[in-house]
Amino acid sequence: MTAPTRVPVPTRSSAELILAEEPVLAHNYHPLPVVVARAEGTWVEDVEGRRYLDMLAGYSALNFGHRHPALVEAAHRQLDRLTLTSRAFHNDKLAEFAERLAELTGLDMVLPMNTGAEAVESGIKVARKWAYEVKGVPDGAATIVVAAENFHGRTTTIVSFSTDETARQGFGPFTPGFRIVPYNDLAALEAAVDKTTAAVLIEPIQGEAGVVIPDEGYLTGVRELTRRKGCLFIADEIQSGLGRTGRTLAVEHESVVPDVLLLGKALGGGIVPVSAVVARRDVLGVLRPGEHGSTFGGNPLAAAVGTAVVELLETGEFQRRATELGVVLRDGLAALVGKGVAGFRARGLWAGVDIDPAIGTGREIGERLMREGVLVKDTHGSTIRLAPPLTITAEELGSALGALEKVLG
Repeated sequence: MTAPTRVPVPTRSSAELILAEEPVLAHNYHPLPVVVARAEGTWVEDVEGRRYLDMLAGYSALNFGHRHPALVEAAHRQLDRLTLTSRAFHNDKLAEFAERLAELTGLDMVLPMNTGAEAVESGIKVARKWAYEVKGVPDGAATIVVAAENFHGRTTTIVSFSTDETARQGFGPFTPGFRIVPYNDLAALEAAVDKTTAAVLIEPIQGEAGVVIPDEGYLTGVRELTRRKGCLFIADEIQSGLGRTGRTLAVEHESVVPDVLLLGKALGGGIVPVSAVVARRDVLGVLRPGEHGSTFGGNPLAAAVGTAVVELLETGEFQRRATELGVVLRDGLAALVGKGVAGFRARGLWAGVDIDPAIGTGREIGERLMREGVLVKDTHGSTIRLAPPLTITAEELGSALGALEKVLG
């Protein structure tokens, strides 16, 4: 039998592809009008072949750049062997991943999941179970204290303790058991923690809020308070962790070790979704077979890529690059203050930049930068975030800052 003739599908333009999405995709995002078709390192290319410098890096999911050779090689090697078993069986990649991730973070045990939101949900479940079984909180009474302006994900439980009405409106009824206090306010935190408190869950740096960095001593204070009050300190390092701020973890800037660490985004190297709850043995040890799980969590492909990510971080190269180039970023932004930049907050290769509202909204600045070949993302009015791959060069960073200066002029 003669095989049917395949009619080639004509390549559609960026404008055509954007229009094609409109009737078939849920409108839960408002992306910039660029259609990426290829990428390598710090650069992406659209359908027409126009190149852009990526200054967002997938909200830190691409800390090591697009298609880092070591990560792509690890994925290819594993694709040729085994991709999924589910946790119904063991696989030969998971033990090494868990061992090396635990050693990297200075904690004991790993609960592998897929997305950041899954890691947060898992951390909440573990904290509650620990409160009932170890702390002795009456069943159903456990509370978790969180910070205002937080971003931990968009599941129904997580938006229950969000203060962003866009994330909440129309999605109730909400999950009880959370207390919200102002970020960077130890007195308010102290007042909110009581005998029912299972954990304090915070971001060491609030990313979605505009890269908000707490005062020196805040994280140390949270650690001391939670230890004294007998509850867990859960640090959500999904965006701030894995080299972004110049340390492996943002809490390391104050030499703090939390009880529970939430990781994601960069843990999958921009190749596969990988997240994890990493914690002390007595905390994760409360889980028993059947109480929590994930079909894809800890799959061999994810474990292989995750191990390769840990190997990159073990060298310290990316932490050093974020520290050194972070100085270039801060100096470049400081030079723009009063020239269209109203203010900024930066740590390592991560910055929230407040644009003078008279010049434009964050969205408008993002669109102008896109036309200059630089991709960023806005948040909250006139604030944009800069979070380039940690592989960026000083020259590329200077070029991005030059483009920002141009669009503000």
